[in-house]
Amino acid sequence: MTPPTTDTDAKIVEGSDGMLLEIDGRIVPNYDATIVPFDEGDVVTGRVVRIDKDEVLVDIGYKSEGVIPSGELSIRKSVDPHEEVELGEEVDALVLTKEDQDGRLILSKKRARFERAWRRIEAAAESGEPVIGAVIEVVKGGLIIDLGVRGFLPASLVDIRRVPNLDEYLGQNIQCKVIELNRSRNNVVLSRRAVLEEERKEQRQAILERLQPGLIIEGQISNIVDFGAFVDLDGIDGLIHISELSWSHVNHPSEILSIGDTVQVKVLDIDRDRQRISLGLKQTQEDPWQRVVDTYNVGDELEGTVTKVVAFGAFVEILEGVEGLVHISELAQQHVENPREIVQPGDEVKVKILEIDSERRRLSLSIKRVEGQVLPRRSAADAGDLENVPELGLSEDVFAAPPAVEEGDEEAPATEAAATEAPEAAAPAEEPEAAAPAEEPAAAEEPAAPDEEPEESV
Repeated sequence: MTPPTTDTDAKIVEGSDGMLLEIDGRIVPNYDATIVPFDEGDVVTGRVVRIDKDEVLVDIGYKSEGVIPSGELSIRKSVDPHEEVELGEEVDALVLTKEDQDGRLILSKKRARFERAWRRIEAAAESGEPVIGAVIEVVKGGLIIDLGVRGFLPASLVDIRRVPNLDEYLGQNIQCKVIELNRSRNNVVLSRRAVLEEERKEQRQAILERLQPGLIIEGQISNIVDFGAFVDLDGIDGLIHISELSWSHVNHPSEILSIGDTVQVKVLDIDRDRQRISLGLKQTQEDPWQRVVDTYNVGDELEGTVTKVVAFGAFVEILEGVEGLVHISELAQQHVENPREIVQPGDEVKVKILEIDSERRRLSLSIKRVEGQVLPRRSAADAGDLENVPELGLSEDVFAAPPAVEEGDEEAPATEAAATEAPEAAAPAEEPEAAAPAEEPAAAEEPAAPDEEPEESV
């Protein structure tokens, strides 16, 4: 570089890179050569030479040191200059004013970083590559990310699922994709969820290739809905349908599971094309029906609890998860019009096993055949109206057909539908990859006509 000089006798000393001049046979420093040429709006590099509480002085090779006011150090609010720079550190700064009213050179570190950051963000938005920034604020509706530019990360895009406490991200460096960019408004909208979903695509495929029906695996309950519970299997969700949660009847999955629970589940079915996995929880637990088969015989008497009273009889739980049917004709020696005249839900009774159908997992019981047991009979007014009994649905673990009507008995009453049809498993919008149940429970059978012998009581 040839330094500007008005002295026609001055010559640049060879090998000095213009830093020395020869004038009248004397070698002198070329001070003009030390001054870096720049204009307002340029980005320059300098070394921090002083840090005060409200400003930082930077030597950029100009005739005077540049001043960075504390408000121009960072996009963060109310920063301590000592936290942003160190003595001797090289920093980039944008020239705001070459000479203010006090003759000072005014610089901005945050605006230099902003310009470089904006170019990087524009390139990332175009290529689809993620950007990395620190969470510096929690605001209403999301997080502020320091990218050199203030980026906004909406709460709904922080994770694949809703995050109850955004404060836990404060200070963390996180990867996000740029989904919206507006230079005129300095507006940058980010999505961390997009990065996580892309990572999970590979994880899901690897998990699907590894899983096989019959495997017992561990997962964490990620969501609970009316028709079942979703289990996070380290990158892909599987569904435990409500019918596969327990051997006993479950009114709602929240009765036995909570979000965050770690569970052992069995893989029942895999739809690799749709990336859906059906799981079973009860299959990892002891089957109470097997205890019945191994422990009891026809003719055994045991105690149980009335769980539900219906038009054709009462259901009695003899073991947790195992119910048997006491047909209306087996409730009492005398004719019974309304089973609630004899039993009510919650009653403790003794029953006799009439039939164990291990193939269909159904149990037929009798109260009237237990010797010495006579239950008090309620009046019709006290018994209650069966039509007002809520339809709770019945487990399919029970129920053999009632005994044939003996000669002289009244004709057998009609059976009632055994099970309510499960609601269709429509996965929530935020869980597009969640598994659907392997199959829906069969619809309830229509009750038999009053003048027909019911084929089975269910």
